[in-house]
Amino acid sequence: MSPKRDELGTVDGLHSQVLQEQVSTGDNLHECDSQGPSKDTLVREGKTYKCKECGNVFNKNSLLVRHQQIHTGVKPYECQECGKAFPEKVDFVRHMRIHSGEKPCKCVECGKVFNRRSHLLCYRQIHTGEKPYECSECGKTFSYHSVFIQHRMTHTGEKLFGCKECGKTFYYNSSLTRHMKIHTGEKPYKCGECGKTFTYHSVFFRHSMTHTAGKPYECKECGKGFYYSYSLTQHTRSHTGEKPYECLEHRKAFGYHSAFAQQSKIHSGGKNL
Repeated sequence: MSPKRDELGTVDGLHSQVLQEQVSTGDNLHECDSQGPSKDTLVREGKTYKCKECGNVFNKNSLLVRHQQIHTGVKPYECQECGKAFPEKVDFVRHMRIHSGEKPCKCVECGKVFNRRSHLLCYRQIHTGEKPYECSECGKTFSYHSVFIQHRMTHTGEKLFGCKECGKTFYYNSSLTRHMKIHTGEKPYKCGECGKTFTYHSVFFRHSMTHTAGKPYECKECGKGFYYSYSLTQHTRSHTGEKPYECLEHRKAFGYHSAFAQQSKIHSGGKNL
């Protein structure tokens, strides 16, 4: 069965398209912190393409070009549902599962499903009780490396990315970059209909729909309308009682990611993610 549409932002046929491209070319995408082919192996083969920014090495120039988009900020893969853009197609495909609701990874113990294999692997530690990450300062153990790192910072006082304007700290540089627009007043997104400008693409995208389609996603239970399909999906949980976001530290579940994120900040010492 052929894909319904062949443009970016659609879910139909996108996964098979990516798989076909990767199988036919042998390409594997590597981010700066990923474990790609060893440099020694590539040197022996005489096929080395080195990133000048971070030193990561690739065996194909096409892979290097794709990788460099991480440093240049180019994000050619844009989601037509919410406007979010990605530098790599593999990340774009993963994001689209949020809108499609696809969860191909299933826990064999309890049947719970996930949209990422990494989430499944982490979740399985609930059944095994495994907590391999131990804090050398206080002895507390953690199931997840990311939570362990965040906890460790409460002892070291380490602040990875700090805003020079207000002192607010962030774990990720992308979060700091987004935050900085508050201080600079930058509003690069302009509405062609009314001329209103916006700091963030997601807000601009939401605004632009007020001139066109209105709220095309309607709840069958109560009739409430939404601009995005994922907003309708979240709202529907208020009727079904579904709570897909689970805090593994306290075994507490949440219907909304925002509530889950707030709970996560408690474990991370209150720092912004």
